[in-house]
Amino acid sequence: MFQLAWLVPIFPLLAFALVVLWANPNKKLSHSLVIGGVAISWVLSWWIAIASFLKGSALAEEPYHLMVNWIPIGVNNVIKMGVAVDPVTAVMLFMVSFVLLMIFIYSVGYMNYGTPEVDPRYSRFFAYISLFGAGMLGLVVADNLIMLFIFWEIMGLCSYLLIGFWFEKKYPDPKRITPKQAGLKAFLTTRIGDVIMYSGMMLLFARTRSLTFSDIFTEHNLKMLASTTVTLPVLGTVPWATVIAMLIFGGAVGKSAQFPLHVWLPDAMEGPTPVSALIHAATMVSAGVYLIIRMYPLFHSAQVFAGAGQQLWLVATIGAFTALFAASIAVAQDDIKRVLAYSTISQLGYMFAALGIGAYVAAVFHLIIHAFFKSLLFLGSGSVIHGMEHGHHHVLHAHGEHGHEEFFDANDMMNMGGLKDKMPITFWTFLMGTLALAGVFPWAGFFSKDEILGDAFAHGHWWVYGTLAFAAFLTAFYMGREVFLTFFGDPRTEAAQHAPESPKSMTWPLIGLAFFATLGGFAGFPGHSWIGGFIGAQAEAIGLEIEHLPVNVVLLGVSLTIALFGLFVAWLIYGRKPLRAGQADPLTAMGPVYTVLKNKFYVDEFYQLVIIRPTIWLSKFLYGFDDAWFIDPIVDGVGAFGRWLSDGLRRYFDEPIVDGAVNGTAWLSVQFGGILRIIQTGEVQNYLLVVGLTILMLLGFYLYL
Repeated sequence: MFQLAWLVPIFPLLAFALVVLWANPNKKLSHSLVIGGVAISWVLSWWIAIASFLKGSALAEEPYHLMVNWIPIGVNNVIKMGVAVDPVTAVMLFMVSFVLLMIFIYSVGYMNYGTPEVDPRYSRFFAYISLFGAGMLGLVVADNLIMLFIFWEIMGLCSYLLIGFWFEKKYPDPKRITPKQAGLKAFLTTRIGDVIMYSGMMLLFARTRSLTFSDIFTEHNLKMLASTTVTLPVLGTVPWATVIAMLIFGGAVGKSAQFPLHVWLPDAMEGPTPVSALIHAATMVSAGVYLIIRMYPLFHSAQVFAGAGQQLWLVATIGAFTALFAASIAVAQDDIKRVLAYSTISQLGYMFAALGIGAYVAAVFHLIIHAFFKSLLFLGSGSVIHGMEHGHHHVLHAHGEHGHEEFFDANDMMNMGGLKDKMPITFWTFLMGTLALAGVFPWAGFFSKDEILGDAFAHGHWWVYGTLAFAAFLTAFYMGREVFLTFFGDPRTEAAQHAPESPKSMTWPLIGLAFFATLGGFAGFPGHSWIGGFIGAQAEAIGLEIEHLPVNVVLLGVSLTIALFGLFVAWLIYGRKPLRAGQADPLTAMGPVYTVLKNKFYVDEFYQLVIIRPTIWLSKFLYGFDDAWFIDPIVDGVGAFGRWLSDGLRRYFDEPIVDGAVNGTAWLSVQFGGILRIIQTGEVQNYLLVVGLTILMLLGFYLYL
């Protein structure tokens, strides 16, 4: 069955092509093809994953490879394209394919299929998400960096198209970013990371003459990269392994929205909610963490062979800082999806911090578990927004104002409240995701998050442990705040009063994801961790030393206490006395601190002031230099001189001399022709007379001589 791995991304890719080229006019056929394609990939993926689970640690020792020659380079060398299946691939296929299937099914209801409000670009949306799914599945099975990068860029393109899907949408507030602007912002920001990553790939290829993982990670290549050095400004003399690892990490920072390239992700919420789930859960942002997991032997090699660990220190520092930084911003956000967006940035920081301190298994485990509960939360928020929009439309119809409505923000939690009884399935599944994210036992997040904290504590990474623990408290608080503002108390708007439960096409995927968000953590139960053994075998196969830590009940208790305390504080502020309509957020009492958090530490404004405005000023200056001051005046002057010179040559040389000679030749021809025409009578006897006279003249001339 492993030999079928190359087919996993093919079916969504084929569905994309069929929708674009053939099925686009038929909405039902379009979503049926797309869901059918990802369903086949899901069956194949789970078949491969289950077979991998049954094979166990043997798969880590002998992973499956299927490679074909692709691009010839030099003499007797060729770039190969192929797929690979190992324990990390198996668990990723298990997670990604299922989450994609749930999101695709959910999208049918969210895009209002079968209702008058169905999106006019419904088929196009399904084509885009199908290509997106193909990109992520292809990235997971790729056995080389070139193939991974190709699918990486496919996802980048699709994120741009999907974030800006409602490109015509405008807002009354001119300062609020529009979907069109958000898509462009995401595209440009992630391209910064991609350029850095590509630079690292080219340097890696130059040093190893290969980009296939199995070739790069041979002991010979890793020792060579760790022992050969290069001298750089500021950094001094560093191993090539460190330089290449840092450059590749730059790509992960961009794709996984880590500080300082995090700014695109919250604004990506302008796309449809299934897009948010795709980007934030199973696919795009997770790809950055997956890249570092795949390239981890390179990150680890400099530390092992040369005693230099700057690259892992950098990963841990950026990860831990981003985890706390993003969690603090999420505390003061009112947009239900933007809270989850900052939460995603924070949780990805957890994973990077884990990789930075060597907690390889914990990072993989949290990556998988986070995808389940975060996709559940995003789809749950989309269900809430869907209900709020329908409640708003109901109010407009009741008041006879349809077609003349003012802007209503269905994402704003301050417009919600009281949805617990109106949307029970959405509420209970959202609560399951919240408890998982907060890290409450026995939900899945408790196990995966605690494994990272436990590893940091056990190995003396106190600053990482303290930073992540405080971020965990903030996570529990802002998720409790989101639940209480959205579902508890009385409805704060008429739209919330009339919000209906979402259709079954949306609620059934919520239930499916809630199952894994609730029970998935038992795969890593402390002391009996199945995933620890399965992924641990992979870690040992790539040269890592895996230490099976004893169960620390005290640390487990501390983690649970932190989570429960965060939820308790949220209840004290928002649950004990639910917010009423028109009442200000109690957090405003924090004054300037709240203002800074609300404005996201003014990072966007800083970039606007320091990067964007100077860039625009420089472009305008260069435009003036080119168009008005120097380049264009010179070019225009040369052109004017050329026109003057050509006009002079035309009037004083070409027309009187060249044209005169040509015309004079023609005149002479006409004159001679006129003379010759006199003797051309057309009568034979005249011609005979001329011939006879000519003969006589020639004869007389001959006799005379």
